[in-house]
Amino acid sequence: MKRRDLIGKGALVLLIGAHQIARGASVVAVRIWPARDYTRVTIESDGALTARQFFVTDPPRLAVDIEGIDLLPGLRELLGQVRSDDPNIAGLRVAQNAPNVVRLVIDLKKPITPQVFSLEPVAAYQHRLVFDLYPATPPDPLEDFIAQRLKDLAPGVTESPAPQTDPLGDLIAQKTAPAKTPSAPPASALSPSATPREPARAAATDRLIIVALDPGHGGEDPGAIGPGGTFEKDVVLQIAQRLRARINGTQVNGNQLRAFMTRDADFFVPLHVRVDKARRVQADLFVSLHADAFYTPRPQGASVYALSDRGASSAAARWMAAKENKADLVGGINLGAQDAGVRRVLLDMSTTAQINDSLKFGSAVLGEIGRVGKLHKPRVEQAGFAVLRAPDIPSVLVETAFISNPDEEKRLLDPAYQNQLADALLRGIVRYFAKNPPLARTRQVS
Repeated sequence: MKRRDLIGKGALVLLIGAHQIARGASVVAVRIWPARDYTRVTIESDGALTARQFFVTDPPRLAVDIEGIDLLPGLRELLGQVRSDDPNIAGLRVAQNAPNVVRLVIDLKKPITPQVFSLEPVAAYQHRLVFDLYPATPPDPLEDFIAQRLKDLAPGVTESPAPQTDPLGDLIAQKTAPAKTPSAPPASALSPSATPREPARAAATDRLIIVALDPGHGGEDPGAIGPGGTFEKDVVLQIAQRLRARINGTQVNGNQLRAFMTRDADFFVPLHVRVDKARRVQADLFVSLHADAFYTPRPQGASVYALSDRGASSAAARWMAAKENKADLVGGINLGAQDAGVRRVLLDMSTTAQINDSLKFGSAVLGEIGRVGKLHKPRVEQAGFAVLRAPDIPSVLVETAFISNPDEEKRLLDPAYQNQLADALLRGIVRYFAKNPPLARTRQVS
């Protein structure tokens, strides 16, 4: 596989030949992934590297001593080419601190909480030393969602109490309510099927209906790569952006739809964080968008998957779930993060009601997608997809096409076809809510 296939657009890339390293490991590439959630710096090498970090608060900067490599004159110049719009990094400096030890200093725009960790070789990647720079005050998905909604309702207004008739009022009230522990789903986020439906009352909820859109992969994880070099992570983000615009202009039974995206740029989001974000904004649906790849270029057509608690519905579904669940390994998660275990336990609390609602939603989506292109399977498939394990949100994973098929790769790049897919997905969402209106949320007050 070519090295260009590993690197996404917008990353800072450094390629160094083995003959340019005096001793120690050879650096294969350096990549920077700026995002509001966090900025990632990755050093990939053909041997394991070790690092010791030191954080200085005034001015904020992170110093890291990397053992096992030597400095090149050109390295200093390339690492200084940081994007001006990076929300976290102001600049990078490198120096030879000792024989076979390079000191990397990251000048920061704001205080950060750094995570420095190593990743073993996986997929096409060799050893990786990763620096994840999280803002000391991380962005809150719910606060961002509310701020954007208020901005749309009254341009120029960033903070304002919601009117009593504002369908977003329940979310704003929830924002000001005392924080809850993550040990159980909040009462306001219960699945519509968790209690018996009351159609007459549900149809008159007069509240915002939130659809979480999850463009798969991102950042270090390109996803599948088409024969023409197209990255799955790029096309699914484009489709999600088109679908977001359509959702935000749609109503169902008098209720306004609103889209929330788990990522809106090219950066890596761990699977459990995608689900956490959707639950934090109290999403009513979760749609994860992907583009298949297979060992041969012949398979074609779209597929829709839901979670299964009784094994996969087919060998193909089991293979697909195993492939998608490896995204964390490719994208790179810090296994030493203290809260990772707690979050995974929470995501294991899948419910029969959630799965049943997911199958209804998946059937509605599958029927609409079949009107704009071929289907790979005529029914909703099921398997143990980690990203679908929200215990309180009907969730589906949509494989829009086989990007490994040259013809379908071209279609996925076609704006007209992306629009058709977005239209079909919107129709499936509307069909689902027309038959399964969400219940009113319980308003919380501080």
